[in-house]
Amino acid sequence: MVNFSANHLHLLRRIPSRSCWVFLMQDRHTGRLYRLYDFSKSRLIAPHGYYCVAGKVNSANNQLYLVVETVKPDAKHPWDESAAAPPDGAGGDADM
Repeated sequence: MVNFSANHLHLLRRIPSRSCWVFLMQDRHTGRLYRLYDFSKSRLIAPHGYYCVAGKVNSANNQLYLVVETVKPDAKHPWDESAAAPPDGAGGDADM
């Protein structure tokens, strides 16, 4: 496994599954999209904020998975209230 880290990510969508939460996040600088997997289902990622995420790259069934180990608010990039609101399903659910 290989380590990964990314900064200045914001939540686009949260997708529940039986085995994990899948977070679709975007880097505001590069526009790169990340599909992050939280198998512990314990990460709290709110839709209105930027985050630093670190974890491991894992492979299974000829696919790569970015498995989240840590998530913390990005202190270098405060949330811009004028940023576009995330689409429905991106947060605020009571089951999170």
